[in-house]
Amino acid sequence: MEGDKCCSSLFQRCKPYIAMICLQFGFAGMNIITKVSLNRGMSHYVLVVYRHAFATAAIAPFAIVLERKIRPRISFLMFMQMFVLGLLGPVIDQNLYYAGLKFTSPTYSCAISNILPAMTFVMAVIFRMEKLDMRKLRCQVKVIGTVITVAGAMLMTLYKGQVINILGSQYMHHPRNYVAENNTDSGEKDWIKGSILLIIATFSWSSFFILQAVTLRKYAAQLSLTAIVCFLGTLQSIAVTFVMESKPNVWNIGWDMNLLAAAYAVSVSPNI
Repeated sequence: MEGDKCCSSLFQRCKPYIAMICLQFGFAGMNIITKVSLNRGMSHYVLVVYRHAFATAAIAPFAIVLERKIRPRISFLMFMQMFVLGLLGPVIDQNLYYAGLKFTSPTYSCAISNILPAMTFVMAVIFRMEKLDMRKLRCQVKVIGTVITVAGAMLMTLYKGQVINILGSQYMHHPRNYVAENNTDSGEKDWIKGSILLIIATFSWSSFFILQAVTLRKYAAQLSLTAIVCFLGTLQSIAVTFVMESKPNVWNIGWDMNLLAAAYAVSVSPNI
């Protein structure tokens, strides 16, 4: 009996960590499916629109029903914060991330996005949302983790080494060879462009988290906030797509990988 209680208590404590590990697997699958969809010609602008339109439709009913009694009134300042959240997450972050993914690879994109916690921590310290006291072990670990993740991302971005062949494999390449089979000028330019886009996207993602934390202090209805941000992001993404894509057929979507990419992204991460 006591053993069952102990196992149950241990499982309850481990649930957040298990959820985060499962989420990372979900992100990896999302990158792979999205990469396939983009390689087949789907516009990443259109993908962002469909993704957040699906997310709005999926979350809004729950927000309306579950938070009808706790939903705060939206002031003009609050609406502007939500508008900027829609711009930072669905529009800037997603469009630049998908563009960077198109120029690089799922593995490389995941590696660059690993600087997200470090970038968010630095921004939180700058805006005094985190206290940096180097006398505490917790702060020391955060600083060391920040240095390691940034150094790893810089190594992936800047290092150009030899091709690694394992057991005669001809498909293991260094990061720059993720883009092109040969080290051509066009491949080099795509690699640099993709890296820059991914870094800017990660910075936008960090900014989203910071502003989201500020917004949630006054607007505590999480589901409603997510639904509103997805809806505003959808409208903004539609405007961006109309500017960037002139062909009407880019909006075509069927029961194929394009639909799977949009729907799968919603199940992993609805708003960003």
